[in-house]
Amino acid sequence: MSVLEENPDSPLKKRPPRWSDIWLKKTKPLKHVVFAMQLQSLASKDPKSQTLIPHFANIDRTLLLSDELLLKILSKLPLSQRNPNSLVCKRWLYLQGRLVRSLKILDWNFLVSGRLITRFPNLAHVDLLNGCLFSPRNSGILLTHRMVSMQMRYGNCSNWELLEENLLPVEVVDGGLQALANGCPNLRRLVVINASELGLLTLAEECLTLQELELHKCNDNVLRGIAACENLQILKLVGNVDGLYCSLVSDVGLTILAQGCKRLVRLELSGCEGSFDGIKAIGQCCLMLEELTICDHRMEDGWLAALSYCENLKTLRLLSCKRIDLDPGPDEYLGFCPSLERLHLQKCQLRSKKSVRALFRVCEAVREVVVLDCWGLDNDMFTFASVCRRVKFLSLEGCSLLTTEGLEATVLSWLDLETLVVVSCKNIKESDISPALATLFCNLKELRWRPDAKSLLSSSLMGTGMGKKGGKFFKRT
Repeated sequence: MSVLEENPDSPLKKRPPRWSDIWLKKTKPLKHVVFAMQLQSLASKDPKSQTLIPHFANIDRTLLLSDELLLKILSKLPLSQRNPNSLVCKRWLYLQGRLVRSLKILDWNFLVSGRLITRFPNLAHVDLLNGCLFSPRNSGILLTHRMVSMQMRYGNCSNWELLEENLLPVEVVDGGLQALANGCPNLRRLVVINASELGLLTLAEECLTLQELELHKCNDNVLRGIAACENLQILKLVGNVDGLYCSLVSDVGLTILAQGCKRLVRLELSGCEGSFDGIKAIGQCCLMLEELTICDHRMEDGWLAALSYCENLKTLRLLSCKRIDLDPGPDEYLGFCPSLERLHLQKCQLRSKKSVRALFRVCEAVREVVVLDCWGLDNDMFTFASVCRRVKFLSLEGCSLLTTEGLEATVLSWLDLETLVVVSCKNIKESDISPALATLFCNLKELRWRPDAKSLLSSSLMGTGMGKKGGKFFKRT
């Protein structure tokens, strides 16, 4: 017997490899087993999870990530993937709900039941306009307005009666506002209709960061609640809407608003009544007001003179106004807005020369003038804009009564004009352009010239070679 055979523990003898040695040396396959054991331990600690992981391919590796870390990852994904991501699991559905900041409510029960706050705890912008309307879901008749869209049972009544019939009561709307205020203390923007003073007071007390409010069917009493929103910066009031509902906002409400909301930066008055006193109160109290929009107003004559009290006003917009100011008063009482930079007129009826003349005199410091689809703006009306000597930007669209001669008479007096836009003004002809106007065009920084279809066609063909006999307009690239 040899020495090696007698001493089996001798180091000179090679021992055949064992499975345990190979298993311990190459531990990479064990990582999946350890990972599965960790997931099972996490699942055992969670009482809601009673299922075991059957296969390594079905392992949810996101369970090892905290909610905060996974929330940061999901927030980096594009908005188009938000809805598909919420269908992955209940956890992802909850986390995606925390990322939602803006929401339009269509079902009022979703708000008052508390599911809205549970599902979306971090809401900042909420639109309750359509949620305040009760309409049958299986109706085949749809009423569409510029602000609301609702289904109706029958069509033999006016829009006014239909809205009053299907509008939630004031008490119900106030209850929803209270639930929203208790669940969303960080609310920043709200759109609501048919609320009362008490509902808005609750909102003002709980939501101290509320900065933007859009209130439909508003009246003077409701404005007492709005005045409690001390940090409000953007406000839209809708009082009277033709064919839909009627509500009164007068000088009383505008004065209450001015004394309470002194930090307003943007204000829009739609279908509101009032006069010189209401606009004057806003100008004297709201010193930070920079943008004022007046839509379809019912104001009394003489209100234009109150705009001179808005010393920091930079933008004035008049939308869908059937009249401006039929009796603005003498020029020495009009004054002007010293900081005004932009004047926008859209879908207004400019019938009165006295109104248009007073408007441009109040806005004589503007640098940008935009006139869009305004009826009645002819050569005589447009000459009143010559008083605005500092205009740099002019845009005319849909002014069918204005001619080339009327345009030239005004723009040649503006020495600082840099940009000119003329679109869909059929009486402005290229053949009537004078040498002086052509020289002005050459000195402009930007020119958009499409007064009619013919000029649009010629500008689109310019530089292509099309229209020339035998010309080649297809170029190889």
